Amino acid sequence: MAVGKSAVGRNLAKKLKRHFVDLDRAIEKKEGKKVREIFSENGEPYFRQAEKQALAEVLAQSSQIIATGGGVIMDQDNLALLKEKSLLVCLTASTEVILKRVGNGTKRPLLKGTNREERIEQLLGERAKQYAQAHLSVDTSDATIDQVVDNIIAQLDAPASHDANVDG
Repeated sequence: MAVGKSAVGRNLAKKLKRHFVDLDRAIEKKEGKKVREIFSENGEPYFRQAEKQALAEVLAQSSQIIATGGGVIMDQDNLALLKEKSLLVCLTASTEVILKRVGNGTKRPLLKGTNREERIEQLLGERAKQYAQAHLSVDTSDATIDQVVDNIIAQLDAPASHDANVDG
């Protein structure tokens, strides 16, 4: 959440000459409504099922950069699939930086009606074990998008046969 997944993913795809997929946008296109509307009208379990299906469809393709939502890895099947079919990159940021980036907007369904700082800390804590399983991890707190992209590319000395999925 608010670690730069989409911006980093787009720029990384451009530099690596790969197709870019934002999983949330793919879900929105298929469902015909915004993620926040899916959460509001259908609930989180419905969204997570749509996310799981979209992820499997996207991972069936190759040579692409995929930006997923930060919660996608909470489903063990999703995490296993990402680890098996891709090079999983976890983008991180401090609670303070995330809070600053999300501001007071209403576009974050998991922050709706809660103490944002406490909820961000809770989500980061709940996801920490899964995030730690990423192949690469990059802190975006004090870096520009280009610096993050360059950092990822520098770490991509691993086998080039993997797709890089930008997740955070």
